[in-house]
Amino acid sequence: MLEDIEMSITEHLEELRQRIFYSIGFFCLMTFIVFYNISTIVTLLQLPAIGVKFLQLAPGEYFFSTVKITFYCALIATLPFTLYQILLFILPGLTQKERLIIIPILFISLVLFIIGIGFGYYILIPAALNFFIRYGANLVEPLWSFEQYFDFILLLIISTGIAFQIPIIQILLGLFKLVSIAQMISIWKYVILLSTIIGAILTPSTDPITQLLMSIAIFVLYMIGICILFFINKTNLSLY
Repeated sequence: MLEDIEMSITEHLEELRQRIFYSIGFFCLMTFIVFYNISTIVTLLQLPAIGVKFLQLAPGEYFFSTVKITFYCALIATLPFTLYQILLFILPGLTQKERLIIIPILFISLVLFIIGIGFGYYILIPAALNFFIRYGANLVEPLWSFEQYFDFILLLIISTGIAFQIPIIQILLGLFKLVSIAQMISIWKYVILLSTIIGAILTPSTDPITQLLMSIAIFVLYMIGICILFFINKTNLSLY
């Protein structure tokens, strides 16, 4: 599979077309599977909202919301397969050293994205919902729009998964010799400020607890990226 084979431009384009076709086909399959089990997925996404009743405020709100949930869930489920297809396409053109670097980076990126989703679901979402549910609980009853709740949930989960890609960005910057470890360490004060700003932007809620947790996670990820780069330098791995 990884042997070097001379291919024409037409053959490369044909292979690329096949990889895209496989990815789209797998996405369609996952869309069908997710939509078939949408009730279970909706129940799982409702679990953090303890004691909240959901309302359908417009005709078709539940249906269109489930379609949106299906799309995002299928997209996330398709991500590993799509990365695998990308690997199969680019690996024949890479050197052995480049393979030893790029394959782990893609794998780590996928793992970090999944961890980010878990962090958003188990940590950030409960913290945000508990704040909103308890605030004014003795005055108002929590009756939430079904669509707005799931927009909030999906946005927070996906943005957290993307935020967890920070170490990957650092690794790439380090491998291409654009930024050194010493430079990354020297700007730690600015990183704290930037992580606070990013935390406020990425969290759709305005409660301070969620924003603080996101900011702390971003800063910790930044330090993890520095540690990974330090290990890479120790093992003399580089693209050049």
